Amino acid sequence: MLSASAVWFCERQGWLLYYGDANAHLNIARRVLDSRTPGYDQIGTVWLPLPHVLMLPLVHIDAFWRTGLAGTIPSAVCYILAGTFLFLAAGRIIGDPWAAATTAALFALNPNVLYLQTTAMTEPVFFAAFMALLYFCVRGSAVGAGLAAMAGTLTRYEGWFAIPFAAAWILATANGRRIRAALVFGALASIGPLYWLAHNWWCCGSALAFYDGPNSPRAIQGGAAYPGLGDWRLAWLYFRTAAQACAGAPLAWLGVAGAGVLMWRRAYAAALLTLPPVFYVWSMHSSGGSPVFVPTLEPHSYYNTRYGLAALPLLALGAGTLVAAVSRRWRWHAAVAVAAIATAPWLLRPTPEAWITWKESQVNSSARREWTARAVEYLRPRYGAGEGIFTTFGDITGIYRELGIPLERTLTWDNWPLWPGAVARPELFLWERWAVAVAGDPVHTAILKAGLRGPRYKLETAIAVKGAPVIEIYRRDSSPEALASEAAIPARGRDAPMPGITIRQR
Repeated sequence: MLSASAVWFCERQGWLLYYGDANAHLNIARRVLDSRTPGYDQIGTVWLPLPHVLMLPLVHIDAFWRTGLAGTIPSAVCYILAGTFLFLAAGRIIGDPWAAATTAALFALNPNVLYLQTTAMTEPVFFAAFMALLYFCVRGSAVGAGLAAMAGTLTRYEGWFAIPFAAAWILATANGRRIRAALVFGALASIGPLYWLAHNWWCCGSALAFYDGPNSPRAIQGGAAYPGLGDWRLAWLYFRTAAQACAGAPLAWLGVAGAGVLMWRRAYAAALLTLPPVFYVWSMHSSGGSPVFVPTLEPHSYYNTRYGLAALPLLALGAGTLVAAVSRRWRWHAAVAVAAIATAPWLLRPTPEAWITWKESQVNSSARREWTARAVEYLRPRYGAGEGIFTTFGDITGIYRELGIPLERTLTWDNWPLWPGAVARPELFLWERWAVAVAGDPVHTAILKAGLRGPRYKLETAIAVKGAPVIEIYRRDSSPEALASEAAIPARGRDAPMPGITIRQR
């Protein structure tokens, strides 16, 4: 009921695709089925594949793709699974149903989680996998834990980080043949990373393309420094601040207090929930590609603020443990009191402005949503069904999704070997009616090159929005003068060999 209500509300408000990453995940899944060159390679090499695979049964439905529901439905199902597994795991760790119910409620009622589970983001899928891993670890099922870990490693990279620690837990706690159980877990969990390394090697020629390739977080960040890089104190400060903003200050304090009770009760399985937070602090300090910005600290902006949700299950379990610390007679009173205190920030200020995940998506998407809407407004009455578009892939694909233009009508940098030919020799291989470019990108450069030999493209409109690059929309010039100019190209070297073109599979 919580999930369906949040989906209904956010869909009516038009919030499902505020996150740029949600748009990208949705469109990656769509291009596997709908592209100039559809197929397996379109799954990409940086983002892990499971969230996109989960969308495949739905994303081919135009209505679900255009509204974002193709990404919402898998996320909502995973949110429900995450809450269920957390409830079951808490019941085994704490040993009290009221404490377990409180833990699940604190996770499920958090508005930042409720908003994310309406989007095509990867966090809800990872929550489901990691809560399943926790449950099967405390239950002592090596096979179940291995399968859950494999799902996590195919969703987010913190799942890779968790493998050796979960294997150590199983080795230390499994009944009977501990070494065999640990080996079974390790074999199943390692399938995900090994597959992804092989996938990157096959598609890019480098097993580590996801880590140091041109579209990796390290490449996007470049050499720019950020708070926490090389500084453990700042890395912890920024993550801790993000975690408190995501969980709410009352839950943060209750969770820390409950963590002490967990240690006193020797509920050491709760330590598994520290793995995602530890991963993020380590990544901020060491990787060079994972900054976390929060509005209360320099540079006073929103970026990856949602990473703070990694601490929410641990804080919820800690707060739930406090319920089990009181007399059995008063536990349901304690459960209500803890839930009321923890959710007080959202109840006292019932506005999305208080939900930091929504605010992050709203602030960072403002310019993108404006230029997308203006491009859609321009193209809607002018674009003819079936006409081709020379463009890139990324945020700009939101234009075609909103217009309902099949991605097979777009020629993008993911369409090999068609793309390199069109970019290098547009006079031979560029036939699209339209071109939509970000000023200075490869499409823009190819259009300028085409102006020398043909085909001629005329700039129809340029869309400038503060805080965003200029979007340029071109249409192929079909005037008699332009056609006559193109007809004369052979005399100027149209038949010359293609220089420096190397085609390889991506």
